[in-house]
Amino acid sequence: MVAKLRGLPPGRAGLTWLVRRSDVATRGGDLLERKLRILLAEEQDYAMQAERTAAEWSEAVGDLERWMLRSAVLSGERGTRVASDGGAGEVEVTWTLTMGVRYPSSATWWAPERPVGAFPPDNSALLHARPAAERAVRAGVDHAVAVAAHEAVRAEIATTRRQLRALRERWIPRLQSAHAALVVALDDQEHDEHVRLRWAADPTTAGRARP
Repeated sequence: MVAKLRGLPPGRAGLTWLVRRSDVATRGGDLLERKLRILLAEEQDYAMQAERTAAEWSEAVGDLERWMLRSAVLSGERGTRVASDGGAGEVEVTWTLTMGVRYPSSATWWAPERPVGAFPPDNSALLHARPAAERAVRAGVDHAVAVAAHEAVRAEIATTRRQLRALRERWIPRLQSAHAALVVALDDQEHDEHVRLRWAADPTTAGRARP
């Protein structure tokens, strides 16, 4: 019995329809495999970037904490708060598109400008703490970009694998099964038609029981 497929035309036109659908499905599977290979390479690169930027961020934060601790010892918490200008930096994210996946590829962070009239640092530790804080923020931004890109690519890899599995394990076998069943059905139909025509053309068969 021929599997029921939406849009499948009757007769030999159905064979052509099934062959075309199978060809399209096969090419689609090849494209998905190529996409998967590219994404796996990207995923590996961003996994390494995420690991590297995590180490850089941890190192920068550790350096900042050491300078802040020295500043607190020298000036106390109040001195540290007074030296803070409360400004906000800016981040500009650059996005990229690879194999249909959109993710951040880089980001630029600008430190806030010190306002006019801000209290100057009252110890040398605070002088070092400000650039250390800027390095820590930049490292954190770089790490966030790498993690976001890695997660986006990983999600697309999972989706692509599901699509490829559905195509190779369900849709293509279903088309092949329908094609094989239709070939058998058409052969049986043509055989029966040939027998009927032969009986009709042979006058000696008149009155005999026909299949």
